[in-house]
Amino acid sequence: MSSSTAVPGQSPIAETAPLSLCALEPHVPADRLVAEMVPPPRFDSVRFDTYVPDPDQPSQVEAVNVLSGFATGLGGAHATGTGKRKWFGRKAAPVAGPLGVYLDGGYGVGKTHLLASLWHATPAAPSLKAFGTFVELTNLVGALGFQQTVQTLSGHRLLCIDEFELDDPGDTVLVSSLLSRLVEAGVALAATSNTLPGKLGEGRFAAADFLREIQGLSSHFRPLRIDGEDYRHRGLPEAPAPYSDEQVTRAAYATAGASLDDFPSLLDHLARVHPSRYGALTDGVRAVCLTDVQPVPDQSTALRLVVLADRLYDREIPVLASGLPFDRLFSDEMLNGGYRKKYFRAISRLTALARDAKGLVAQ
Repeated sequence: MSSSTAVPGQSPIAETAPLSLCALEPHVPADRLVAEMVPPPRFDSVRFDTYVPDPDQPSQVEAVNVLSGFATGLGGAHATGTGKRKWFGRKAAPVAGPLGVYLDGGYGVGKTHLLASLWHATPAAPSLKAFGTFVELTNLVGALGFQQTVQTLSGHRLLCIDEFELDDPGDTVLVSSLLSRLVEAGVALAATSNTLPGKLGEGRFAAADFLREIQGLSSHFRPLRIDGEDYRHRGLPEAPAPYSDEQVTRAAYATAGASLDDFPSLLDHLARVHPSRYGALTDGVRAVCLTDVQPVPDQSTALRLVVLADRLYDREIPVLASGLPFDRLFSDEMLNGGYRKKYFRAISRLTALARDAKGLVAQ
């Protein structure tokens, strides 16, 4: 239903009133958490043959060949595809050795693209494959309980874990215990991970840290190193400057399915919604419009914002904002602390979404 709305400094516009994320408190049944453990919309269409390797980085071509062979070897009784394909002129070989692979590389070399491609290429029904971030996996355990999660995932052929959180010892032990049970049940594993606190500038690779932190599981993983330059730095335009409150408000009213919220109020609302529900919070939202972006006041709030940024990025929802630019969200103390990789990732993703939102503002 449309209504005439006056925007400060502008003539009245007749558009549908935007949504408010602050007015939503979604309930997410546990079975939805399981059903949604698939590659996010941003990676719906990625495949091994859409990964563009850097010709100067032979490890990228090798990664595609190894992973395609790994997928071929996981067909099992539930295979839905047959035959082997050639990637970049080489024939994929069936998986041999450990039924687990760890994608080890720096920022922006396409680890998530390759992880999602592995999920898509594994010849098993979607209900027999699971894909999620480390946070989503711990949320699943919280919703179902440890034993029920083991039972639910034990029938799967493959579990892909993106951004394995090495900076949370308690959750690392929890997930390592879960994976041990799943390995016993014959579930194949694939993972990427973040960098341990204090080691962001000490090297781009984390295989030794990952294998040490998962301890007894290390023998089940084959590290696969992927060298390369951050693809996000290849000629991308600079992030757009923030818009005015009036521009953001007007765009929200003019964009079907847009939400409009005051940034500090949204941060307060996130504290009342479990992070496992942040994806559902954005259901049906076509664009997120935020006014009065300010520095995040504390680390707990910052970590909640990181999760929201991940969900928005996964769903390719543009973000239009007024106030401070996104690279000034987090304090120097946060950016130099143990969670700095999370904060830099959030800045990078929000900046990309802000770039996507430029077309929402009338020129």
